[in-house]
Amino acid sequence: MKMFKNTVVGLIVVAGLAFGVAASEGGAHLEKQKWSFNGPFGTFDKASAQRGFQVYREVCASCHALKYFKFRNLEDIGYEKEMIGAFAAEYEVPGDIDEAGDATVRAGLPQDAIPSPFANENAARASNGGALPPDLSLITKARAHGPDYVYNLLTGFGDAPDDIELRDGLHYNPFFKGSQIAMAEPISDDLVEYQDGTPATKEQIAKDITMFLTWAGEPKLEARHVLGLRVLLYLLAFTILAYFSMKKIWAPVKRGEDVWGDK
Repeated sequence: MKMFKNTVVGLIVVAGLAFGVAASEGGAHLEKQKWSFNGPFGTFDKASAQRGFQVYREVCASCHALKYFKFRNLEDIGYEKEMIGAFAAEYEVPGDIDEAGDATVRAGLPQDAIPSPFANENAARASNGGALPPDLSLITKARAHGPDYVYNLLTGFGDAPDDIELRDGLHYNPFFKGSQIAMAEPISDDLVEYQDGTPATKEQIAKDITMFLTWAGEPKLEARHVLGLRVLLYLLAFTILAYFSMKKIWAPVKRGEDVWGDK
């Protein structure tokens, strides 16, 4: 019994420490948003995800890669194959080695991953004052409370309080660990002109890019929700069947009959 109590206490302590790390990772308290993909029946807002992809192409792609994301996946949020091919062709990717043994480049194809804007990590750091822009493929999964973290980070830039002295080249953002971040404020009102006419406020842009990045990191989320629902329905049906079967099997026992047939 004492060992059991010690185990429970240990689990509580570990859980508390884990919560503390998650809560402090982003600095300030995160303002939770209502996301359509949350919950067991959650789905992605495809129109928002498309707008988010536009934001990525026009704003984020100059610094951040999506190395685990392939152009052809865009079909899942409503893009047609011809348009996907056009998006891919805007990029150059490594081609075959030519007869002289030199590397070549070619236009991107739908089966290609979105390439990094930099040739290597050193080039990325050199272009960003020593900071390495993170790959965004799994950013919402790699951070605690990922979607809320991304949204709050994008909208959280501001003037530093008097008690915080910013280091050279850094910007104040209370949602970033340490409250100082190398990335300048990336979005603002009317930074992009949405093709569907949606007003491009800073908050709307932040929601749309977060929707897109969440989908990019979990493209099969909706399918998992459907599968989970089917499993629950199956288990419910099996439980009901098992309940009535057991009632039928044990009914003679309740009536005092000999279920084994002994005389």
